[in-house]
Amino acid sequence: MYGRARLSFIGAIIVIVGLFYFLIGPLAGSIKQGLDLQGGTHIVLQAEDTTENKVNDETMQQAIQVLSKRINQMGLTEPVIQREGKNRIIIELPGVKDPDAAIKTIGKTAMLEFKNEQGQVVLTGNDLKDAKEEKAQNGNPEVAITFNEAGTQKFAALTTASVGRPIGIYLDGKLLTNPVVSGPITGGNAVITGSQSLEEAKNLAILLRSGALPVQLKVMEVRTVGPTLGQDSKDKSLVAFAVGILLIIAFLLVLYRLSGLIATLALLIYVLLLLFILGPHVLNATLTLPGIAGIILSMGVAVDANILIFERFKEEVYTGKTLRMAIESGFDRAFSTILDANVSVMITAAVLALLGSGAVKGFAINLAIGVIVSMFTAVTMSHTLLRMLAKCNFTNHPFWFGVNVSPKLTTASFATPKQNHHMRCSRRALRKAQEEAQEVGQAVDEKVSTEQTEEKKGGND
Repeated sequence: MYGRARLSFIGAIIVIVGLFYFLIGPLAGSIKQGLDLQGGTHIVLQAEDTTENKVNDETMQQAIQVLSKRINQMGLTEPVIQREGKNRIIIELPGVKDPDAAIKTIGKTAMLEFKNEQGQVVLTGNDLKDAKEEKAQNGNPEVAITFNEAGTQKFAALTTASVGRPIGIYLDGKLLTNPVVSGPITGGNAVITGSQSLEEAKNLAILLRSGALPVQLKVMEVRTVGPTLGQDSKDKSLVAFAVGILLIIAFLLVLYRLSGLIATLALLIYVLLLLFILGPHVLNATLTLPGIAGIILSMGVAVDANILIFERFKEEVYTGKTLRMAIESGFDRAFSTILDANVSVMITAAVLALLGSGAVKGFAINLAIGVIVSMFTAVTMSHTLLRMLAKCNFTNHPFWFGVNVSPKLTTASFATPKQNHHMRCSRRALRKAQEEAQEVGQAVDEKVSTEQTEEKKGGND
């Protein structure tokens, strides 16, 4: 009678444990690692007003876009660029060991200007379409630039008016080169010489392609995290994560037994879902040490929801309800408490995410995501698995579901005299109905047999 239910439950356990075993590694490995785990350079830049622009939301957003272009064109993998407060920008460059070289390329204002002999600015970097490093015929590095349509016309007019005279090319007010114009240049192409190496020419091309910063950026902090320190932090985090899961599982199995097994399975599903959401397929989040702390804390929140359900379940068993009725009543009564507790945690996480920055924000976001996932696993997965366990009818002893009573007692032991009376009445009514059905069946059989006998006699006559 219970064979199919038991096979389904055991199959569910095998599937959940198997998925956890095979997917935990790939899912964890697919999440981007932050600076404190991978090692690299942490830079804090502060924006300052210039004569042309003031620091505001618009100029800060433009500065972040320019910095993103420069960093992406440098070929760095998984950089983090985020605004902090009113006028600061945090840049994290995993794997970068030379912060000074990175700052030279990232932090320059990169205001390109073409001036005539009188010192008047005729063209700027806004008139460029492209810039690319290359080697000249003599082997010297240079930057080949291409103007847009408006820039082509301006440059043609400048070179036409400056034949036989020099024009100055300046970057952030510093003279790069001062060539003498031999004739009008109307094709919209030019070269900038003066680079000491091809790498220097490449960095200059990156600055010109990404455009000028709208405000000046001042370096406030530079911190380098070595790969050894990052690996040590990662190893300790993995140990903390594993120890946390094992201690939680041991706690659940000792105190709640079969119910603890259900909570353990729900916890495994929770971990897989959380890692999948943080991975590249959904949020593509960057995992840091505070983020790991938020995940471990949210695991406790996930277990807390199951504990509330199990404690409510115990109370329902003490009132004399059957295991199935106690499970349903326990979930119904615990839901409002779980919802209130999770809403409180979500409010705290939202405040930390809005007012905090950097590590604090990462901790808050991971905590909030963990709470949402834990709500889902507690209300749906735990409930479904407990129903499957109850249908298996392995035992009707509440002790094995975490109730602190003797293992010999059954759920009937907690029924009140009135409940027992109702149960006896129900049993008597059931037996009476079965007896009446049996009598009706016998009467029908006798009638059918009599009719068949009469038909045979009529046929013989």
